Amino acid sequence: MLPARSAVRLARPEDAEELAALSRPFARTGALRERPVALYASRAADFVVTEAPDGTLDGCLALRVHAPEPAGGHLPSGVLYNFCVAPHRQGHGIGTRLLRAAVARARARSVGALFTATVGGGGLFLRHGFGPAAPGTAPAAWTASLDPRRNARVLARVL
Repeated sequence: MLPARSAVRLARPEDAEELAALSRPFARTGALRERPVALYASRAADFVVTEAPDGTLDGCLALRVHAPEPAGGHLPSGVLYNFCVAPHRQGHGIGTRLLRAAVARARARSVGALFTATVGGGGLFLRHGFGPAAPGTAPAAWTASLDPRRNARVLARVL
């Protein structure tokens, strides 16, 4: 029997504890950075989430929009971060639904390009039009925040 379909919605500050709990196992493996609950609460508006019929969160993905760089184009850039799907829900299309929702939000905000950093293979991103990118093409503030010890690959997609 297939699991019931999750609803995609915007996160709310009251989801902060659950966002942190959902992300914690991925932070332990090094796939995500550890983030305090307060950060999830203050940046809840960045997140799209999938909510199971029982009200629990199955996955999340955040979009942070950065103003255009002085030497760059005229459009803002977006950074996707904190992408995770609960292990028991992986393989059910949750990641694809979250990524599509985040891309739609980016388009609605006139983002010209989306960036992400991954320590994994990035297969889902690659299947959805992302490709390797030089870190210098991404928003400078975000690039400066990347931890070189994590050896993450930067991926990008023009919208």
